[in-house]
Amino acid sequence: MRSLAQRHFERVSAAKEAASVAPGRSLAGANRYELMLAKLATDRRRLKAIQSVARKIDVKREVLPEYADYVAGALDGGRGAQDDVLTTLMIWRIDTGDYAGALDIARYALSHQMTLPEQYERSLPAAVAEEFAEAALRAFGAGEVFPLAYLQEVVTLTGTYDMHDQVNAKLHKALGYALEKSDPSAALEMLRRAVDLHDRVGVKKDITRLEAELRSAAGSDAGRT
Repeated sequence: MRSLAQRHFERVSAAKEAASVAPGRSLAGANRYELMLAKLATDRRRLKAIQSVARKIDVKREVLPEYADYVAGALDGGRGAQDDVLTTLMIWRIDTGDYAGALDIARYALSHQMTLPEQYERSLPAAVAEEFAEAALRAFGAGEVFPLAYLQEVVTLTGTYDMHDQVNAKLHKALGYALEKSDPSAALEMLRRAVDLHDRVGVKKDITRLEAELRSAAGSDAGRT
């Protein structure tokens, strides 16, 4: 375990390096960044040797704290230079359920038009939208809650970017499900938008159900007047 002094040094060093590189440039060659890249490569090789998805997530959850001070420093001092460590860790944080931590990176990365490393084969905005949507839909499928505020922020962060309609539809589907209890009318609007974007998004029965529930609620309200 690293001491507080070591952690402070890591954070300050990362902040200074990130502040020294102009927006749009790469951090390649910067000492602290290269050390983190090397560690990331080692951890990725470890993950590649594991077949179980659940075990991969466990390993990501195990190693992510080792990057925390670098991430904090890079976000504090950064001017927007391309940082493949940050963008990779954003995805890993989503994978492990650290959605707030992932959004910390997403805000910074999107505001500076950063990209994902080549192996992800997606734009960064599309990855943020799809990864959050899929995480939420998995949670809803398991009968669990997914924070509405996270999905709303993802829509705000990624809404102006060009991406495949299927990805955008999936995000609106997730947002619709998240809104069902608190605002069924808004939920219905999101699900209809999802269908407009991608006819096979899989919410037509949900739309029919919500429409019936809203009509029933409207009839009940009318009967009480």
